[in-house]
Amino acid sequence: MELSFQLYSARNFLPWDKVLPTLSALGYTQVEGFGGVYETPEAFRDLMDRNGLTMPSGHFGIETLENDFDGVIARSETLGIRSIFCPYLDEDQRPSDAAGWAAFAHRLSAINEKVRATGRRFGWHNHDFEFKQLADGTVPQTVILEEAPDIDWEADIAWILRGGAEPLEWIGRYGPRITAIHIKDIAPAGRCEDEDGWEDVGHGIVAWRNILKALDAHANVTHNVVEHDNPNDFDRFARRSIEALRNLNEVQHA
Repeated sequence: MELSFQLYSARNFLPWDKVLPTLSALGYTQVEGFGGVYETPEAFRDLMDRNGLTMPSGHFGIETLENDFDGVIARSETLGIRSIFCPYLDEDQRPSDAAGWAAFAHRLSAINEKVRATGRRFGWHNHDFEFKQLADGTVPQTVILEEAPDIDWEADIAWILRGGAEPLEWIGRYGPRITAIHIKDIAPAGRCEDEDGWEDVGHGIVAWRNILKALDAHANVTHNVVEHDNPNDFDRFARRSIEALRNLNEVQHA
């Protein structure tokens, strides 16, 4: 398994010229971009090149995609991004019913057409709110995937669980749509409270062995992205996570 690292996880441990060499030395070969690394794409690309890292995927907000599409593609070209994922929708912008989520999905479809025309792929990255049933019975993630049938899905497994859903069920239903995953872990109750309840990969409660097996069987994952939303020690998280995933990979393919 070739592992990527979501750079958002390291946003509090800059500068980047210390973060990227650390990731490279640990064995990560890819990184996933977010808004904090797009200001000077040429310089960041040079830093990646010097550390043997590539950026095959990146996150861009929906307003940026709609209002500065040419800029997104220009930055993607410089950084090498081939898969673009829309990562979030602020709470005050989230629809409250099925019709609203269908309209949002149609916005994603329109972006998808433009992104695909550049030779890239486009998809949605979930959090937890997409799996929480609304008053009218709507499950937003279902509407997104059904009303935007041609977009990819970057499945954040831990957020699916925090949304009260079962990842294996969603992988079974929509596996072919899943082209990327976020690999992160949830701490047992009462642990890692200073890290918002997230844990280093392989040291929490997420059943990664079963989930990765299901993804192998049903999905089309090309980007395996390690993430922690709020680590208090970047080096520890990056190291322990890649070690755990290597051990898990060896066990699964023994």
